[in-house]
Amino acid sequence: MKKAISKSFGILYHIWYYVVMASVILAIFPFIYTTSRKEDTYDKFFRWARVWAKAVLILMGLRVKATGLEKIRKGQQYIIIANHASELDIMMTLALVPSPFVFIGKKELAKLPIFGYFYKRTNILVDRKSVSSKRRAMEMSGMRLAKGTGLCIFPEGGIPAKHELSPFKMGAFKLAVDYQVPILALAFPDNRRHFPDFTQGGYPGIVRAKILGEIVPKSKLEEHAPALRDESYRRIFDALNE
Repeated sequence: MKKAISKSFGILYHIWYYVVMASVILAIFPFIYTTSRKEDTYDKFFRWARVWAKAVLILMGLRVKATGLEKIRKGQQYIIIANHASELDIMMTLALVPSPFVFIGKKELAKLPIFGYFYKRTNILVDRKSVSSKRRAMEMSGMRLAKGTGLCIFPEGGIPAKHELSPFKMGAFKLAVDYQVPILALAFPDNRRHFPDFTQGGYPGIVRAKILGEIVPKSKLEEHAPALRDESYRRIFDALNE
């Protein structure tokens, strides 16, 4: 009985999430539409995206309790990485990091009503089953980094089925080495519990975020990328298991 109630509430909570997400987008539509049309107005769009993210979290009854905010340097370009546990990860990252960045995300997100339209216009989409799509995503990522915009990559490559940190793929770390951009590592210990898959429950409350600081590439040698990956994995793994 208790499990059935939790499941039913979780379904209603997810429906509320999609209603809130779409409603906030519609409320700020004129601003995000005009600022998403050109790359040179992306910084303005990004500010509105942060407004959207914070509003969604508040209206879902989620309060972000962040530690380590002082480790984020204002105006610093980053390649942001985090464990991928929930759809909340997108809103949380936007709410926490003030420097403009774009997401590298799966192409399926472009199919979501309303949200998908703007996600496709402003971020880098990748088909993980296509080698050419992955190559193109890396090229576009490099172009963004060269122009001073940051990236957010969930290096597990998707939300893992098991409740544990999956091995990290190399893309984010190769880019960090090639463009000498510091990694900013985040850990989200509670997102899966508060907002799991559609039929698995979910509820409002406090969601923790741990900002683990910068991990700076030590050289432009490609051989350094695995060490950067391993250090990033260790920090996030340790933070999730504290």
